[in-house]
Amino acid sequence: MRTITLGHTVLAYTDAGPDNGTPLLFVHGHPFDRSMWEPQLSRFSTERRVIVPDLHGYGASRGAVPAWSAFADDLAGLLDGLRVSRAVVVGLSMGGQIALELWARHPERVAGLLLADTTAAGETPASRAARLDQAHRLVSDGMDPYAVENLYLMVSPDAPPAVAEHVLEMMRSADPVGAAAAQRARADRPDRRADLARVGVPTVVVVGNDDSFTPVADAKEIAEGVPGAELVVVANAAHMPNLERPDDFNAALQRLLDRVPD
Repeated sequence: MRTITLGHTVLAYTDAGPDNGTPLLFVHGHPFDRSMWEPQLSRFSTERRVIVPDLHGYGASRGAVPAWSAFADDLAGLLDGLRVSRAVVVGLSMGGQIALELWARHPERVAGLLLADTTAAGETPASRAARLDQAHRLVSDGMDPYAVENLYLMVSPDAPPAVAEHVLEMMRSADPVGAAAAQRARADRPDRRADLARVGVPTVVVVGNDDSFTPVADAKEIAEGVPGAELVVVANAAHMPNLERPDDFNAALQRLLDRVPD
């Protein structure tokens, strides 16, 4: 693990692999950490540079994010510190929303996008209220009730036991203060659906067929909105196909990399 000091936080990150081609930047979801990308780090760091941070408030990056835009700006700052001009950005769930935010705020830094199990839509009044309520409950009750309640929505009931245990441990070990701050920031994120037509980089949209958080319809909306985007529906997977079906996920990412000029 390495760390970098930015304006309002210290980010922990992994930086591995040879400096060949366009680097990969992985953005984890809520309430996880950079270890959710282990199958992808193992696969792709043999051939190119792979950068995997813990987002502000998660994993070893402590504290509370001050605003939604800070997630994207932190990633741009990380790339600056590592002297990486552009990266192929891979994000899942909240990480996919942050990847889109990075593209919107710093489009010159994004060479390609893989948006997994996510939505470009903003919050409705009801979903915004639910996020704020979740933030309150994370602080008051801790992470364990959330982790137990959501485990078999994050992964399917027949997920490999080691995968389910990893996901459960990530959720249980998350800092409730950091996770709550992220949910409050996320409640006010912009709706990016109208921006999708302007995405001019190679894009792949991946979704687990059994994802109930961000179902296939959400993925189709993104794929239909981004010119030339590929839609990949992963069978026998819920919200985290990169862990449940890593071979399928990695194959989709490889096809994206094949479309990105070095």
